[in-house]
Amino acid sequence: MTHEPFDTEAAAYALGALEGEQLARFETHLAEGCARCLAALREAGDMAVVLAADAAPAVPPTAVREALLRRVAAEASPARRQAESARWWTSWATAAAAAVLVAALGGLFVQGRYEPRLAALGRETAALKEELERQARALGQRQADAAIAQMLRDPATRVLTLRGAGPIPTAEARLLWQQEAGGWLVVTNLPPAGAGNAYELWTISGGRPTPAGVFNVDASGRATHRVEPVAQAVDVFAVTVEPEAGVAAPTGPIVLASR
Repeated sequence: MTHEPFDTEAAAYALGALEGEQLARFETHLAEGCARCLAALREAGDMAVVLAADAAPAVPPTAVREALLRRVAAEASPARRQAESARWWTSWATAAAAAVLVAALGGLFVQGRYEPRLAALGRETAALKEELERQARALGQRQADAAIAQMLRDPATRVLTLRGAGPIPTAEARLLWQQEAGGWLVVTNLPPAGAGNAYELWTISGGRPTPAGVFNVDASGRATHRVEPVAQAVDVFAVTVEPEAGVAAPTGPIVLASR
């Protein structure tokens, strides 16, 4: 393209007669620093245009620039927030996973180190409990034996025999009895009453049975049972099989009875 069209457009530009594409094309050409067009404009006396060409490139007004910056920031904010959210979630997830791992490792450490000891302590506790129960039974038996020995030395003591009856004819018992002091029942050859059951002693006066306590036997079929005194004279002593909590009136079979 020759320069001639620009020569014509320079004069029209100086008069403000250029529009549209022509105006844009000429201003682009002028911005490239064409000395020939600048000289033509000077000759045309358009000093304002000359000054504009000599000055620094146009800068958008402050308000326009700030509006553009706000728009750019607004468009960038969602992405930045999303990135920050992703970083926060990643950090939280990492911390949570680390905490779970530490807890799991700690649990394994504690289990591996202390579980055998806890199991041993459990066995020791069970053995100690069993030994204490055995000692308590032994102490109770010694106290009962001492009380029985004292009653045997007392001339007021009656010694009654209870014979096996019903389903357990081989059972035997001796009852040391004083009307005002009560007494002791010593049982032999009596099998365990069974799960949920116990033996219950009855004092029978005038055909009316009164409960006198429940008891169980040991592995050898023996038992020692304290009998509290009663107001009325007792005609018969009997033992039945009853629920382990005891009952107010006999319901089970008689396994021992005095004559």
